[in-house]
Amino acid sequence: MDSDYFIERRKSPRLLADLPLEYRLINSPGAQGGLVVNVSEGGLLIRSIKEMAVGTLLNIIVLFPKGFQLANFKVLGQIVRKDLYFGEDWEGFEYGLKFIQVMDEDHQKLKQVIDSKFTLAKTS
Repeated sequence: MDSDYFIERRKSPRLLADLPLEYRLINSPGAQGGLVVNVSEGGLLIRSIKEMAVGTLLNIIVLFPKGFQLANFKVLGQIVRKDLYFGEDWEGFEYGLKFIQVMDEDHQKLKQVIDSKFTLAKTS
């Protein structure tokens, strides 16, 4: 199909990402790992081997490179979509998350990540 037929309907466009994340279920002591697949100012698409229900709230820390160091931003997100995921070397779940709470400082870091991804996408 011609790309002219696709219209972005989301409030915030999504950009591809490949970033590690750590998440904790609310009121759960154990942390889990996952991968951010895409990012926007409104949410994330992540992959994880852990099965969780739609509606689950997660405390999320996303790691990203900042110069020669790793930085992070923290958000509270809610699972709004769940799908099975079958990759070449693993299988698990893909979750669409919407942000419920983002502190101002972390929102600025999120915008930095999005801006850097957008810049890279335009130059590729």
